[in-house]
Amino acid sequence: MASQFMKNLKEEVTCPVCLNLMVKPVSADCGHTFCQGCITVYFESIKCDKKVFICPVCRISYQFSNLRPNRNVANIVERLKMFKPSPEEEQKVFNCARHGKKLQLFCRKDMMAICWLCERSQEHRGHKTALIEEVAQEYKEQLQVVLQRLMADKKEFENWKDDLQKDRTYWENQIQKDVQNVRSEFKRMRDIMDSEEKKELQKLRQEKEDILNNLAESENEHAKQSKLLEEFISDVEHQLQCSDIEILQGVENIIEWSHTFSMKKPKTISREQRRKFQAPDLQGMLQVLQEVTEAQRY
Repeated sequence: MASQFMKNLKEEVTCPVCLNLMVKPVSADCGHTFCQGCITVYFESIKCDKKVFICPVCRISYQFSNLRPNRNVANIVERLKMFKPSPEEEQKVFNCARHGKKLQLFCRKDMMAICWLCERSQEHRGHKTALIEEVAQEYKEQLQVVLQRLMADKKEFENWKDDLQKDRTYWENQIQKDVQNVRSEFKRMRDIMDSEEKKELQKLRQEKEDILNNLAESENEHAKQSKLLEEFISDVEHQLQCSDIEILQGVENIIEWSHTFSMKKPKTISREQRRKFQAPDLQGMLQVLQEVTEAQRY
């Protein structure tokens, strides 16, 4: 009894357009009530005089501006939402809002569910109709095709994601490998440069040592000759201070020694013959390194 009452009450507050509990219910002058959104969409879709409202239930024309909120229906809807339907009530049966008959047919032209009386009415006469179950099955099959296509797209998207991840991994590894190769090659080049630098510095140290030793010998020889020259000059000056007899006694030795004494110029290092430092062919080394690096990539 209570279940039938709830069923009847729900039918009273079910929108004849969307067949759901009304949302912001409004009533026309004819007394029929609809969702505010549903009746507005319906009104705009029929392309009639904007001042005229045609009730989709009784087809009576009224002023659209006369629609008024139905607070009683809104209150009933809110109370119904508080009740949890029983399993029996879950199987909802939709009846025609105009004739009260079960909606069993679907009008393909008007794209709406109708009852058998609607099918024979002037509004739907001659229209192609089919059982709701058949039309629903057709759409289910179409939806199944759509779902299969979407699932295939989803799988392809997942494959693309895997491909992108593989590309990311490949390029990360490849670039990291190149980074290691660059560091290794430049380290090898620095080692070669360090080795060449040490060799050149050792040659220069040895050259410096040899030159300074030779110059030291020349300086010693020069010092010896300078000392002999000073002594010879001193002897000559001393001889000039002697008496005539003393001069005559020692002059032959001095003159003879002056003829045999000769100055020897100290040996020096020829600056033109010195080994010139040759800087390593850095450009050539870089070219070779680049060729080696390119070859390693393949």
